[in-house]
Amino acid sequence: MSHLSVGDPAPAFSAPNEKGEILTLDQFKGKKIVLYFYPKDDTPGCTAEACSIRDNYQRFLNQGYVVLGVSPDKEDKHQKFIDKYELPFSLLADSEHKILKDYGVWGLKKFMGREYMGVMRTTFVIDEKGKIAEIISKVNTKDHADQIFDLMEIAS
Repeated sequence: MSHLSVGDPAPAFSAPNEKGEILTLDQFKGKKIVLYFYPKDDTPGCTAEACSIRDNYQRFLNQGYVVLGVSPDKEDKHQKFIDKYELPFSLLADSEHKILKDYGVWGLKKFMGREYMGVMRTTFVIDEKGKIAEIISKVNTKDHADQIFDLMEIAS
């Protein structure tokens, strides 16, 4: 579970996107960001989540948001995922788990009686000043975009 709270400064990050370009939190200063963490490209839940955001992407842009996804997958896998589902936003490769750990979303998971280290599916909404405005830890993958918009409406 994330150790971060609403109002905390968002941890700085620097990671390659699907094209190998290094993206940093500082590059988005003055912009609102939806930073979503997910376990793995091209799996059912992660695909549903990405497609929900894709299908509502213009709405995010209209409200002034940059959308970035983060997973441990490598850049080439991200590019295949983007191409396959026509995702209009960048995906950051965090194979060393640095960003995942900084945001407190890398930890012990349990599935069918087995324990393993993995990504806790979580979304952070970051305001223009670089502070965490919202944290969604119980992600509804199929309707994640609506879940984000509903939360943002309540917060404003």
